[in-house]
Parts: sequence; C-alpha cells; structure tokens
Amino acid sequence: MKEMLMKILEFFGLACWIEIVTDNPRCTYYFGPFMTKAEAEEATGGYVEDLKNENAQGIAVSIKRCKPKNLTVFDEFAEPREFERIPTLSGQPS
Repeated sequence: MKEMLMKILEFFGLACWIEIVTDNPRCTYYFGPFMTKAEAEEATGGYVEDLKNENAQGIAVSIKRCKPKNLTVFDEFAEPREFERIPTLSGQPS
C-alpha cells in the first residue's frame, strides 16, 4: 500500500525530496523520494555526511515537494568564483 501511495505522490510531484546544493563542486543533488518532510529530514544527515567525506564544500540543504528530472546536476558553465586575495608574507623584500 505504501509503495502505491509513493508512486502516486511521485507522479504528481508531491513526494518530498532532499535538495543539496554544493559550491565545490558546483552541483545540485536530489535524494528521495520520501513520503513526508519529517522522513526526509531524518535522512538528511547521512547524505550531508557522505558529501563532506567526498570533500564537498558550501553545502546548502532544503526539502522540497518536486519531481526532479535528474538526480545530479553538475553546473559545468558556472562562473568561477572570485575569492578575496590575502597578502602573504614572504622571505623576500619588496
């Protein structure tokens, strides 16, 4: 019965999905589907931990009711981010 309900929720885009966006690499990941927001929230920690173990940085998490077309979206055309340059001290005089 639960499987049938999940299929109906998925079909109409009403299932809950965890969306995780990372800055490095520039990707959006979708994990799911889940029947409820609480069920998705409970699973979030494991997915975030896995991404941290893969050295992902700038991790942002949200839970949405949606119907993702792709589970991983790599933003290969993203503008490179400019980081503030911090002067360093070197052993050579200026």
